Amino acid sequence: MIKNQFITQEKLNDFTNTIANKIKNGFVIVEKNDKMPFAVLVKEGKKINHSFNFFVCCVTFGVWTLPWLYLSQVSCKTKKILVALDEDGNVFEEDCYMG
Repeated sequence: MIKNQFITQEKLNDFTNTIANKIKNGFVIVEKNDKMPFAVLVKEGKKINHSFNFFVCCVTFGVWTLPWLYLSQVSCKTKKILVALDEDGNVFEEDCYMG
């Protein structure tokens, strides 16, 4: 097995900067490995106030239904991503599916 021969300090800095940017956006590190550089990050979903959204939906005669559905289905889900360096030393991100 080839051991990280393409990983330079510059690419490690890019990896670290990518993780730092994700942390600024609300992600939290769940798992990290420095031997084979990767990190798993999680961002908790937002809480939806359904009572308020129902009120807004009634006031706007149902126009608020689509944004409310979007908030309920997309924004409230927990996001889990993998940030790692590939064989060539390039940083990549991938969605992790939660089961």
